[in-house]
Amino acid sequence: MSLLKGKVALVTGASRGIGRAISERLGREGANVAITYAGNQDKAEAVVETIQSNGVQAIAIQSDISNIEATRNLFGQVLNTFGQLDIVVNNVGVSVYKSTVDMTESDFDRVFNTNAKGTFFALQEAAKHLRDGGRIISLSSGATKQSIPMGGLYAASKAAIEQFSFALSKELGHRGITVNLVSPGVTETDGLIMPADALNHLIQSTPLGRLGQPADIADVVAFLSSDDARWVNGQTIQVNGGIL
Repeated sequence: MSLLKGKVALVTGASRGIGRAISERLGREGANVAITYAGNQDKAEAVVETIQSNGVQAIAIQSDISNIEATRNLFGQVLNTFGQLDIVVNNVGVSVYKSTVDMTESDFDRVFNTNAKGTFFALQEAAKHLRDGGRIISLSSGATKQSIPMGGLYAASKAAIEQFSFALSKELGHRGITVNLVSPGVTETDGLIMPADALNHLIQSTPLGRLGQPADIADVVAFLSSDDARWVNGQTIQVNGGIL
């Protein structure tokens, strides 16, 4: 438990699934962790308790990433609590899967306001407040590389995050801050809803013969958060068992 000792991390959307696994993994490596949640305070507090069991500090903050002012307040709260910020993990995201002709303006706004606009301004705040030598990791999606029916809107919002991150990696390099992305394949969480035949096809199409687990993603994020990844910058790491 020393990889991230003395570091402070912020993980958005961390009350369950991949976000929870990431925040708990960073805590096991010695980081103090702030997590955000949308509405389920009980789940968020349970994550905080698990992180604190490692002898580090943790807090949960309710925040809406699609609200710019809320995002600015979020970073202020983290800095007021811990006095520094070393790692930012942009995990929060939403998806709407519909055919292009059925997609509504409301669907479009919901996905892009959260995934694209929300993450952009979280990146902006991270750039302002991270200490030199810090780490920024955003969650993308394998959908940006392998298009699927009804997934165009979600994939486009994640592709936007990739481009924001690539540009920022060049803007912050002089401060020793790295900016990378992790692109999960299909991962087994409580949010995974898919017909059984489609799920079996994915498993059979994956060379490693299984679905991803949240811990598979969290381990890669922990590496990118550490000094061991100091020479990795402006990259999208595909964590998908080789399906692409």
